[in-house]
Order: sequence, then structure tokens, then C-alpha cells
Amino acid sequence: MRRLIPLLFPLAIACAKPETPAPAFTGDANRGKALIAQYGCNTCHVIPGIAGMQGMLAPDLTGVTTRATISNGVVPNTPENLVQYIQVPASLNRFSAMPAIGVTPEQARDIAAYLHTLR
Repeated sequence: MRRLIPLLFPLAIACAKPETPAPAFTGDANRGKALIAQYGCNTCHVIPGIAGMQGMLAPDLTGVTTRATISNGVVPNTPENLVQYIQVPASLNRFSAMPAIGVTPEQARDIAAYLHTLR
């Protein structure tokens, strides 16, 4: 049995499931935080760290990037989908009540990066 242990260890390592890298949120979280306040996203959403009124019309965004889906369970939650949803919600869920407010792709990446900090 002692002879088998050195042989089985490399096999166990080779069969181990590789860790999947975390999704990339490439924007600037500090700019994202400022943009959330500028666009008034907290008027509808609860968004920790944003000063002022916190809305109750839309989902609380605490931990949004840890959820499996966005937009009421309709859209798989990936960094790319979140960025697209921030820009043009109806492009991923035609029934979304969230309006398109003219956020640019760069701004959407920054907002998504800030939301990613709200774990």
C-alpha cells in the first residue's frame, strides 16, 4: 500500500477539477459609484454606498453580481450581460421596466465594476 500512495497522488492532482476564474469586471469602480449618483440609479434601487434617497421600486443591488441571473431571473448574470443590461435593458428583457438612460459602454462597465464591489 505504501508503494501505491506516491503513484496515486499525481493521479489525484491530475483529476482535480480546475478552478474557474472569476468573471472580469474591467471598469473603474470609483467612476461607477459617481455615475450611479449622477444618473440617480438609487432613485429606484437600493445601492449601498450611494448617498441620498434609496428607492424601493426596483431590486436592491447589494450582491447583484453574485446572483445567477439579472432582470427578474430572465438573463444569465455575466459581466457582459450586466453591462448590456445597464445600457439598454430592453435588449435583454423586452418586459423590463428599467429605462435606457443613455449610459455609454464605458460608463456601463464602470457602473458594473462598482456593483461588483457590493458583495
